[in-house]
Amino acid sequence: MQEIELTVKGLSYSQGKSGAYALILAEKGEGGRKLPVVIGGAEAQSIAVAMEKSVAPPRPLTHDTWVNMLNEMQVTVQKVIIHRLVNGVFFASIYASDINGKSMVFDSRPSDAVALAVRVECPIYALAILLDQAGITPEEETEADGVPAQSVEEVQSTESEESREELEALLDEAVENEDYELAARLRDKLDKLK
Repeated sequence: MQEIELTVKGLSYSQGKSGAYALILAEKGEGGRKLPVVIGGAEAQSIAVAMEKSVAPPRPLTHDTWVNMLNEMQVTVQKVIIHRLVNGVFFASIYASDINGKSMVFDSRPSDAVALAVRVECPIYALAILLDQAGITPEEETEADGVPAQSVEEVQSTESEESREELEALLDEAVENEDYELAARLRDKLDKLK
């Protein structure tokens, strides 16, 4: 079956499910289809932190621990494939190999597979049939109701304008509380003030 390479286009709050987010994966290249995958808040936060790279959590997140374990065991993640859709639920597999060349395949939720993939910088794929089934074309996206997904870089805080000191205090508190999504937005806001 044909595999289509995807990139992480962004994350947006899911208006359909409380506490859920939509992970937007897009075909590599311009004008391709997008594949929206509903994921939990913790996984969305983990993906956002990995993509930002400048917000260092005080303790490793779950997916960081996975990477550390894989590195210690000398296992390399080759690719992630989203390969099945059943009743609106996507399924993924993580393909890896050890130092001796032994191949391994692990079942995974797409959110965990993508959170790992952005950390180890391996390719993310979906089967072409899934993009045919659940992908959204650029034309369909402009016709769709609702708020379009924002790229990670475009996510902005809706809070009123605070002073630099207040923002720094909020940033410290967000990192301490392990709210890395908020920390990333606050850091971006501070960077704009500089």
